[in-house]
Amino acid sequence: MTKAVRKITLSSSRDIPFDKLVLSQSNVRRIKAGVSVEELAEDIARRGLLQSLSVRPVLADDGTETGKFEIPAGGRRFQALSLPVKQKRLAKTTPIPCIVRDAVSAILPEDDSLAENMQRVALHPLDQFRAFVALRDKGQSDAEIAAAFFVTPQVVKRRLKLASVAPALLEVYAEDGMTLEQLMAFTVNPDHARQVQVWDVIHSSWNKEPFQIRRMLTETSVRASNRRAVFMDVEAYEAAGGTLLHDLFQGDDGGWLEGPALFDRLVTEKLQAEAEAVAVEGWKWIEVALDLPYGYSHGLRSLSGDPAPMTDDEGAAHAKLLAEYRALEEEYAGQDELPDDIDTRLGMLETEMEMIETRPLIFDQTEIGRAGAFVTLDRYGALAVYREYVRPEDEPVEQTAV
Repeated sequence: MTKAVRKITLSSSRDIPFDKLVLSQSNVRRIKAGVSVEELAEDIARRGLLQSLSVRPVLADDGTETGKFEIPAGGRRFQALSLPVKQKRLAKTTPIPCIVRDAVSAILPEDDSLAENMQRVALHPLDQFRAFVALRDKGQSDAEIAAAFFVTPQVVKRRLKLASVAPALLEVYAEDGMTLEQLMAFTVNPDHARQVQVWDVIHSSWNKEPFQIRRMLTETSVRASNRRAVFMDVEAYEAAGGTLLHDLFQGDDGGWLEGPALFDRLVTEKLQAEAEAVAVEGWKWIEVALDLPYGYSHGLRSLSGDPAPMTDDEGAAHAKLLAEYRALEEEYAGQDELPDDIDTRLGMLETEMEMIETRPLIFDQTEIGRAGAFVTLDRYGALAVYREYVRPEDEPVEQTAV
């Protein structure tokens, strides 16, 4: 015997004036989550209502329809519509698209409300990343995308960055073969081939932590906070064609300089140029090194020099700083503790006066002709020049009387 096929009957749809709609007590959503009602209202104002409300006729005690309709599913959309109505941006009689359930339906209002919220499938993050890329490719700026979806431009930049990972790895992420944190780590280096290579190495390893991925993707790079990078200047490196890697998802101390060959050449060239400037002073020899060995000056004699006098401008600047320092000391002399801003200012004045007071030494020109200087970098990446050293073989030979 052939089994009868049960026919499906869908609820009718119709436009109902806003002022005929009321919230239902059967709506199961009680806790606020996700986009705020205010943000949803702005979104509806921008693009219109994308989803109809699910409503039922409100019945009087005698079972007759009152002309009102309650909303068991779509309450947040109704609340969002209420805001422009209160602001008189939307008329009370505006027709609202609704799906109308029969008042005597066997399906309970709570059933409809629960089903709408539980059967909704959240958008996979990767789909969102790709959607942002599509919007950007069609001419929207990061700021425009951010405004449309109530996020910051930085969030948009990060999601666009995630979408730029190697397609093979995006598919791994889509199949839950990789965590979002791991995907974030891969964005530190835009080289797709290197990204895939790193994943091939670690995906079956016990150590797949994001920090390990970042380490492997930057192992041939140099930190922008490295003292050599500070000395060379990152802008000069980029102007010479160097690539700077950045991590948008955690602090990166300025990023990484990709391409050690170019980096080393630029550092060497700049340090050599500084050495040539020192050589113009007349020193017999100049020794250049990124790191001076321990005891580099052992066995060498240091020249004695006289501090260079201050220029008129330096003297005037020092006098001005000293006058301010003494005035502040006198003003707050009776206080047990200085205000933070005054204490900070006194410290700045001390530093500025010390810089003027630290005078370069003036040496005898004959001594300069037999002495040399070391040119290197200090621990912070600043140029360090150590002048005035005489090697034993360059010491003047005393003439023995005949």
